[in-house]
Amino acid sequence: METQSNPVIKNIGERLGSLTPKGRVLGEFTMQNPRKVVFMTTKEFAEACEVSEATVVRFVAQLGYDGYADFLQELRDYVETGMTLKDRVDLPGVKGPGTNRLHRVVFDEMNNLKKFYETVDMKTLERFVKAVEESESVYLIGSRISYTYAYYLGWALTKVRKGIRILKGSDSAAIDWMANAPAQSLAVMIATSRYPNELIRLSKVVRRLGHALYLITDNKLCPLIPFANETLIAPSKSISLIGSPTAILCVANYIALELAGRIEDNGPDSHPEKLERVYLENDILFDLTAEKLWE
Repeated sequence: METQSNPVIKNIGERLGSLTPKGRVLGEFTMQNPRKVVFMTTKEFAEACEVSEATVVRFVAQLGYDGYADFLQELRDYVETGMTLKDRVDLPGVKGPGTNRLHRVVFDEMNNLKKFYETVDMKTLERFVKAVEESESVYLIGSRISYTYAYYLGWALTKVRKGIRILKGSDSAAIDWMANAPAQSLAVMIATSRYPNELIRLSKVVRRLGHALYLITDNKLCPLIPFANETLIAPSKSISLIGSPTAILCVANYIALELAGRIEDNGPDSHPEKLERVYLENDILFDLTAEKLWE
């Protein structure tokens, strides 16, 4: 992992000479052990470096962070992008007896939601909704686990409006679909760590073709950001085996619900009404009023 390319590690390296002797101890320990520090409380960090908690607080302030939590979030973003599957399996709480595992998962996701709620850029979110509302053709794209989120959002949007297509970024045919898409289409790409190279390649293609690329991701270090017209970051506070779905799924729900709330035509020719007629005519969904359920 290239430590000097990351903002938090680079920041420490540049300020190391101006720190106090104890501050330098903290800085050098962080640069050498970022994966340990990211899971430490101020007390644990202080004890590991044999300094006081007040020294840790001053160290973080000297680096320009508002608090220890902000410092850890920056460090977390760096550490999480470079962790292998083996690293993730070895995370605290993954192995061993699982009596408190459910509590841990729920607690982590609650913290992730809280982080998202406190930091979400509502102006950017509004631009996402407006773009989906106004674009004639919208393509939802994901790869590997992020395809699950793209499919979820795309499926929800098909209930609200026409012109929605879901593409699997790992399928090379996605390039064909984007090459044949109407001019100035909208591609909404969802990318989560660890970021698949096929999405990076596809994002370059989307921009070269002149389409708009709106990105939903979990980390400000996501390598697709330079190619996006708009980026919405749904961060996580924790590091887990397969990432956190909660914040991104909340974004998906919000976009679909907000768009549905803006539709004024609910008459017999509206998109939802047409869908319901098709479902009924083709016996697509379970009907609770059916008299002969078991026949």
